[in-house]
Amino acid sequence: MVPTSAVSAKWRYSIASRALGNVERHTTRLVGVADPTDTQLLAAHCDGDPDAFAEIVRRHKDRLWAVAMRTTGDPEEASDALQDALISAYRRAGQFRGDSAVTTWLHRIVVNASLDRLRRRAVRPWVPLPEESGDSGDRATLTDRASLVDPRDALDARETAIEITAALQELPPDQRTAIVLVDLEGWSVEEAAKIMDCPAGTVKSRCSRGRAKLARRLQHLRNPDGHETVTPANGGERNGA
Repeated sequence: MVPTSAVSAKWRYSIASRALGNVERHTTRLVGVADPTDTQLLAAHCDGDPDAFAEIVRRHKDRLWAVAMRTTGDPEEASDALQDALISAYRRAGQFRGDSAVTTWLHRIVVNASLDRLRRRAVRPWVPLPEESGDSGDRATLTDRASLVDPRDALDARETAIEITAALQELPPDQRTAIVLVDLEGWSVEEAAKIMDCPAGTVKSRCSRGRAKLARRLQHLRNPDGHETVTPANGGERNGA
């Protein structure tokens, strides 16, 4: 996925570099393995391969950055959270149990680091634009899922994106994280539950409450004249924290 327009490509690549050094494609020591899996690369890292972990980062850094950015809502906070998460994963790789995909394990660490940042300091009220669909294929976006708006031109789309992202930042962190993972990043509820380390039912509940709040907050985008009632996406609840 293509990260937010507020952060340049050069700066984005430097985030992981500060934690791990160069993250360009590496040739690992996995002899006879043309395209090693993430699990093989992590095992090679634990065995002392100096390039294996950097290859994992190269594969997944954009999605990890997107989660950190959308969870914190601030480039500096997201950068620090991602750096903290990558260093933690680098050092704790030997603790990976293999009961989930490596990318799920990495996302869990990034989410936890991002939430830690939110708990330690207040997030500034301004937020950058959310990502465009990029190479995400048919992955649903928040605006697609909620059918909030059909922008007529680029200016309308930009203003709408700002409002949607600002509304997302108003949600409680647990609801925001659930919506980021499920609605924006395209993880299944079960995968999001593994990342958030909570039951799938809790993820569904957080998504439902978050969507209901967003529908109320953003109903003017779909219904600027106020003639229709906006129903929360997926039958979400209208009440609750």
